[in-house]
Amino acid sequence: MLSHSDLRPGTRFILDSQPYEVLTASAMKMAQRRPVIQTKIKNLITGNVFERNFQQGDLFDEAELAKIKIKYLYNSKGQHFFCQHKDPSKRFSLTEAQIGFGAKFLKPDELVDGIVFDEKIINIAVPIKVQLKVKQAPPGLKGDRAQGGTKVAILESGAEVSVPLFIEEGDIIEVNTETGLYAKRI
Repeated sequence: MLSHSDLRPGTRFILDSQPYEVLTASAMKMAQRRPVIQTKIKNLITGNVFERNFQQGDLFDEAELAKIKIKYLYNSKGQHFFCQHKDPSKRFSLTEAQIGFGAKFLKPDELVDGIVFDEKIINIAVPIKVQLKVKQAPPGLKGDRAQGGTKVAILESGAEVSVPLFIEEGDIIEVNTETGLYAKRI
């Protein structure tokens, strides 16, 4: 059992018989009142994010989540399609809202971890850093500026990322999927 003080970023727990993950948590205590934990939590099934306060005495069950390898196939009209790694006939889809910001960095035939809750795949764990090929990049023009410049490049997954001027079409770059920022050229 988890208490209100165990709710820290990354903690996964059961609330109203659905799994949630804590994104942010901060303790607050006002004079003459009980301590309150202010949190921002994400529903792992629907992808909805909202704020909620928990008070002393609130108890939760820890979410028992398992991970399995799944293969990303393609996306169509906001739906992302996957299949089990060993059995391609078992296909399923998740919405872009469920997956979150990292959905635009998935490329076909990529293996990712599927999160299983109650014997059902409810979401995926997008890798923190992915390597993608630059599909389109305008030429980098040098001008008179004090800092290094950037330009917008389109990656093989369709995502647009701001990259340094020396990146050219065909380069492979590493991107942070949590922030959407360029990390380095491979």
